[in-house]
Amino acid sequence: MAYQIIAPPPSLANYVSYFWTLEHQTDNLSPRTYTVMCSGTPGLVFQQDPSVFAGFDGERLPQLFAFGQATKYGQLRSCGSFHSVGVSFRPAALKAVFGLDASHLTDQNACISLLAKTSLADELSNCRTAQQQVSRLSAFLLAQVQQHGEENEKVVYAAGALQRGTRLPDVLQAIQLSERQLERLFLTHIGIRPVLYARICRFQTALGLLREGKFRSLTDAAHSLGYFDQSHFIRDFKLFAGASPRVYLRKTVEQMPGFPEWEE
Repeated sequence: MAYQIIAPPPSLANYVSYFWTLEHQTDNLSPRTYTVMCSGTPGLVFQQDPSVFAGFDGERLPQLFAFGQATKYGQLRSCGSFHSVGVSFRPAALKAVFGLDASHLTDQNACISLLAKTSLADELSNCRTAQQQVSRLSAFLLAQVQQHGEENEKVVYAAGALQRGTRLPDVLQAIQLSERQLERLFLTHIGIRPVLYARICRFQTALGLLREGKFRSLTDAAHSLGYFDQSHFIRDFKLFAGASPRVYLRKTVEQMPGFPEWEE
């Protein structure tokens, strides 16, 4: 499997973290299962062949779709070779790019044709290289931002602060909002409440520690991240990753971060 990250142009840096490509060539048509972990970010995916992947509930996925925040892990199933190109958005990008209430896509996906009047899927299908696809995606997203792009500075600040591990009361004090006010803004611009977003960010920090081996024990990792105890850490990890930290360490095959297979 070949995975590549491509940086966005400066004009999209406030809305796009990175573009990515994922390709797998095989003659084996046996089904494969991939876990989609909670990342705290929405995204967009184009599939060269939309018949390869089945969604979390076994449904056929659109060829080109956007997805919102996930509140728990899910699983995708594939059969055969595939080539996909995607966008990892900034947490508050759905509102700025598509002009929609981000909560409408929480734990959901939507065909791009339902969100914008465009022939983008056909254009991407006709591109000869992944770089051409990324260039075309960039042009589409820039046009969307120019039409809808209004970031909420307090939401962007709060999301970044929570991602860095800042306590919610300290964030509220810094932006001079009540918790209820910030909740309303988060649901509109990010799609989930700040408390859940902070939990997902803490989970992502835990993933980083496990990947890099920067812990002496799971208890040590749990305490360093502010979990009440190790069982709380394990419960959150299972909810967002689909497996316990120990299973993740022993059995994960993670060629694309946050999109692992599990060894038997």
